[in-house]
Amino acid sequence: MQWTKKLIGSEEERAVSPVIGVILMVAITVILAAVIAAFVLDMGDSMGSGNVNAVAEAETDSGGYNATISVSKMGNADGVAVVNSDGEVVSNNSDDILTATGQETTLDGVGTGDADKGELAKEGSYKVYAFQGDLDDVEGGETLSEVTESSSEVASFETEN
Repeated sequence: MQWTKKLIGSEEERAVSPVIGVILMVAITVILAAVIAAFVLDMGDSMGSGNVNAVAEAETDSGGYNATISVSKMGNADGVAVVNSDGEVVSNNSDDILTATGQETTLDGVGTGDADKGELAKEGSYKVYAFQGDLDDVEGGETLSEVTESSSEVASFETEN
């Protein structure tokens, strides 16, 4: 009998353990519910910049100087634009920024040397991005990420000699 009292403890001492256990279980449940809610409601790392979806194709001509960009599905994107290896938008007029399904544009290559705004360089690597935001006020030297809310790469191509 004495050993039992020493191992188990008195009635007052035994009540402390279940109370602490219940408090810890409630705290763990609340934290777990908050984490699950954050993922379900998409409040994680992607907050403010979701995926932009569009389907576009980029084809170069047989000489490798000119590229034709066409949009087969706009998805949730506001537009589609071509970006050079420096991240700058390649456009010399608003027709080069595609904003609807079925649109297409052809960007001209310079054939030699470096390219001006709206032209493709003699040899270069380009990416086609779907974006959300407004590209109306794009000036030379601005990158796509500076002037849009979010973007995703949808195609790429290279110009050749």
